[in-house]
Amino acid sequence: MASAIVSSKIKMLVPAGNARPTPPIGPILGQRGLKAIDFCKQFNEFTKKYEVDTPIPTILTMQPDRKFTFSCNMPPTTWLLKRAAKIDKGAAKPKHEIAGKVSLKHIYEIAKIKQNQDNMKDFDLRSICKSIVATCGSIGIEVVP
Repeated sequence: MASAIVSSKIKMLVPAGNARPTPPIGPILGQRGLKAIDFCKQFNEFTKKYEVDTPIPTILTMQPDRKFTFSCNMPPTTWLLKRAAKIDKGAAKPKHEIAGKVSLKHIYEIAKIKQNQDNMKDFDLRSICKSIVATCGSIGIEVVP
């Protein structure tokens, strides 16, 4: 009987260009026998094109022989919206409070960024824009023309 190669995946939100082998990254990788410094060096090199500290959703795939690969997605939609609206936090009561405002141009630009993501490639820009507008409503950001 042939043995199967089992790999495991870890999902993390890592700051671009600023990954360090300190908590939370170090302990997550260390308990699985991976060298956090190796991941941090590769990740920081890969994300040097992004603004420092941009949160990057990362999926790390580990092999049994302690080798790993990782893939990165675009920054979260809520982070992009808060940045466009120039706010730190969304509204506590999104239906009753307005934390900030974004224009339709902001929505369109964020949709173009999100369309490059692997799980969004099959969607047209209009559908992505509708999704982003719905996200605006859930965090208390008003969309203005």
